[in-house]
Amino acid sequence: MKDNLLTNGRIISNKYEVIDFLGKGQEGEVYKVRERYTKKLRAIKLFYPQRDQRGVVSSRIAKKLDKLSESPLVLNYLSYEFMTLRGDTYACMTTEFINGEMLSDFVNKQRQKRLNVFVAIHLLYTLAIGIDSIHSLGEYHGDLHTDNILIQKFGLEFDLKIIDFHHWGDSKQANREEDIVKLVRIFYDILGGQKYYSSQPDSVKYIICGLKRSYILDRFKSINHLIYYIENMDWSGTL
Repeated sequence: MKDNLLTNGRIISNKYEVIDFLGKGQEGEVYKVRERYTKKLRAIKLFYPQRDQRGVVSSRIAKKLDKLSESPLVLNYLSYEFMTLRGDTYACMTTEFINGEMLSDFVNKQRQKRLNVFVAIHLLYTLAIGIDSIHSLGEYHGDLHTDNILIQKFGLEFDLKIIDFHHWGDSKQANREEDIVKLVRIFYDILGGQKYYSSQPDSVKYIICGLKRSYILDRFKSINHLIYYIENMDWSGTL
């Protein structure tokens, strides 16, 4: 599908004015919109019918976002409906709009395109606390990486949101374990990856485990184990 489904300025469902195209993936397209009467900014995702037959995928994601509404990492889910465009019916999910940037872009703007250890650990801790709130409800993300984490604010603390939840048919426990492994990979990546790994302090290498999945899951059997380690880690050599 080469052309975007919506153009800027278009009114849809007599409720939203399209402000900007935000991106597209395998599932569908995402737009920044403004509510016509309240002027509130929102984000809508249109799911391609061929990838979302009978709304199975989109409704599952909407229900997951609603279930996880108390998690600080999850976008606020607002509504779900169907609309007809170009003769086809599309599921449309509306969420809050976050004026942020992808974590990958944020990191690439930093000196040497990496975060220092102190900042990286605090970011990892923020993500781990948020992922814990998801796991505690028996859910998981399924595909964590630096291109589906939005960073809105960076100062004494991070304001982060994760997007693009996945649903896999296998064990939820296995997918929660995968979230832990992917979280460690994010930590490794934002620290500069292979180029800087050998120079990292031992307390950092203890978390990364050379990216060996079995070692990571042996040390951090749940996200709570990772949180506990960060809260009690030895900071010597990291500052």
